[in-house]
Amino acid sequence: MKSCDKWSPIIAMVAIDSGFAIVNLLLKRIVDGGMDHLVFITYRQCIATIFLAPIAYLSERNRRPKLTFVILCHLFLSAIVGASLTQVFFLLGIQYTSATFSCAFINMVPVITFLMALPFRLENVNIKGSTGGRAKVVGALVCLGGAMILTLYKGSPLFNYSRSGAATHIVDQALKLSSGRRKERWTLGSVALISGTLLWSSWFLLQSYISKSYPCQYSSTAIMSLFAAIQSAALAVSMDRNFSMWALKGKEEILTVVYAGIVGSGMCYVGMSWCVKKRGPLFTAAFSPLIQIIAAMFDIPFLHEQLHLGSLLGSVTVIAGLYILLWGKNKEMQNCVAKVSQGTEEIKDQEPSSQVDIL
Repeated sequence: MKSCDKWSPIIAMVAIDSGFAIVNLLLKRIVDGGMDHLVFITYRQCIATIFLAPIAYLSERNRRPKLTFVILCHLFLSAIVGASLTQVFFLLGIQYTSATFSCAFINMVPVITFLMALPFRLENVNIKGSTGGRAKVVGALVCLGGAMILTLYKGSPLFNYSRSGAATHIVDQALKLSSGRRKERWTLGSVALISGTLLWSSWFLLQSYISKSYPCQYSSTAIMSLFAAIQSAALAVSMDRNFSMWALKGKEEILTVVYAGIVGSGMCYVGMSWCVKKRGPLFTAAFSPLIQIIAAMFDIPFLHEQLHLGSLLGSVTVIAGLYILLWGKNKEMQNCVAKVSQGTEEIKDQEPSSQVDIL
């Protein structure tokens, strides 16, 4: 049972990243077909809401706490930093810089989440007296190094495919612009990417608080998806009043939207919320670079995308950093359990002596 509890969050995050990677591949086709990104986000969030609402009602109706105005505000804010406004910033950043440059920012989410969690005491680091604390720092830095290799170093191709191209992060693919001409306004684009990365990292921290005040993953994700759909629809209408863009074209777009809504915005967000509740925001955010790696694993055999040396080295480095980070987290959990057990034994040892003194 303890082994199951230990490995369940890890297996869940790998499954979640696999789901995001498949969404990534499906998005690549419909985005190239000209589908509006905000329209896609709106439909995706609507389907997630419709899918999760009955599950939340049936499974959590007897244990759902009171939905207060404060909790609603937190969920509304969670929708902004986790879905709508974050993606707008990444959209602007990609438009004014480049896809590779923006991917480097997204892959820094684990380290930024780690740094942001420290002042809120959501993560503790005892570098001097704890091996686990040192391992967490080293693992986060190794993950950062691997993420930078993935995005900034291409290297020579390892296969002889005629078609080349590296797999891109899910957010990068979802927000890739279809226009051929991009303005190189790097300053504004960099500010937008920094803002988007900070918002996405803050979602993990906010979710850590929501999981304590409203510990119902299905209900909270359904409400968040509803808010995100409203926000995305408002942004889409304000940016483009052409209502013909809301029409889905063909079965491929319909199936992609349905899959992305049920799996990507539905079950994956529920799973991430559960992992944040179980292991904290750093643990969940640390798996973000895996999406790019898993997407490449699908790209190479099925779509015959090229694998470059930089992708291989970066993937190995990220996996090594994740292992070190998870080992450090596990070490800290073992130390906490040992301290609790030791304190319990000391209390039990003191009880007989106190009874003898009374007699």
